[in-house]
Amino acid sequence: PVGLIIGASYVALECAGFLTGVGLDTSLLVRSIPLRGFDQQMAHLVTDHLTSYGTRVLWRCVPIKIEKLDSGKLQVIWKNLESDVEERESFDTVMWAVGRAPETGGLHLDKAGVQINPETGKVIVGENEETSASHIYAIGDIAEGRPELTPTAIKAGKLLAHRLFGKSTGLMDYDNVATTVFTPLEYGCVGLSEQEAVQRHGEDNIEVYHAYYKPLEFAVAERDASQCYVKLVCFREGDQRILGLHFIGPNAGEIIQGFALGIKCNATYSQLASTVGIHPTCAEDVNKLHITKRSGLDPTVTAC
Repeated sequence: PVGLIIGASYVALECAGFLTGVGLDTSLLVRSIPLRGFDQQMAHLVTDHLTSYGTRVLWRCVPIKIEKLDSGKLQVIWKNLESDVEERESFDTVMWAVGRAPETGGLHLDKAGVQINPETGKVIVGENEETSASHIYAIGDIAEGRPELTPTAIKAGKLLAHRLFGKSTGLMDYDNVATTVFTPLEYGCVGLSEQEAVQRHGEDNIEVYHAYYKPLEFAVAERDASQCYVKLVCFREGDQRILGLHFIGPNAGEIIQGFALGIKCNATYSQLASTVGIHPTCAEDVNKLHITKRSGLDPTVTAC
């Protein structure tokens, strides 16, 4: 079977990865950038690996129409924005992974005094999840400006219940929420992307430590590790408080979960560098980071 996935969200990339992995001929139609909202250097490393894994990526293409042929196949017509030419191809299956929209239209929330963002359809909430109607709350994907992540919604819901019924005052902390894109080579991150850090604090105030590393299991099997990469974003001066950590490699989710606690506790680069790593693991390459982008030196790890 031949399949096409339209979109470049984490759902699109994850689906492309597992469908390619089970042997299906899979293509990905990307309008603009992959993994919007994520660090773009890391996002392109993820799509580079997907390409080497066997997924065909059609860049800068916008779908125009889908027609069902007499054969039962689906003919997809799209416009290539680079060449300004319409192209077409037939697929057995087409999957849309272009994001999600809240189903608030039929709820008549305006009659209850609940304000929504007319552009997104999402409910506007305060830091305590309260809407413009003081007795109505909104959590999860439907709330404006919240991460569209299941564990985040669960945690926010529990905290809300405790505040309403358990005499607690604890609010959900939406900063430094760790997440992982479960592509064949995982990408895990927590905190600010390099682009966000520069935008907020200025390029001269940011230091980026980075390294290309080779997992032990890749070395033994002689697998290509050219996309295995780790990047630490922190303040340049003072104790160099860590602003973000980005990791591409095996079990990235497991690795980022542990470091997320340290970053939530305002960990610094000096504290990270003074921590002894466990050898031989991929996580130790985070502790060993010492080459900055600013230096221009080759960040490839050559020895233990």
